Amino acid sequence: MKATIYHNPRCSKSRETLALLEDAGADVTVVEYLKNPPSRADLARLYAKAGMTARDGLRTAEDSAKPLKNASDDQILDAMVIDPILIERPLVETDKGVRLGRPPEKVREIL
Repeated sequence: MKATIYHNPRCSKSRETLALLEDAGADVTVVEYLKNPPSRADLARLYAKAGMTARDGLRTAEDSAKPLKNASDDQILDAMVIDPILIERPLVETDKGVRLGRPPEKVREIL
């Protein structure tokens, strides 16, 4: 099975999710999204496939998320493209869907 993980190697949850995918025998493509951020269209597609809104995928712990408190999903997507640290991680995509790996075990739903 193929899987793509939008990964931050400094994040423990992202590392745990990557290990879970590797242990499951997945053929994993790792996208370090801070170095190679997804496009706005890709983010919108991933969230739609996951049944999430952009707000659901917003990393609210970041200081730069505070001004987005009352923002629309379109505004949040625009902000994520400008500042990819706002993207909650890790996002995992397989043929079976997309899940946010928080907790990492959530990705088992799409393996």
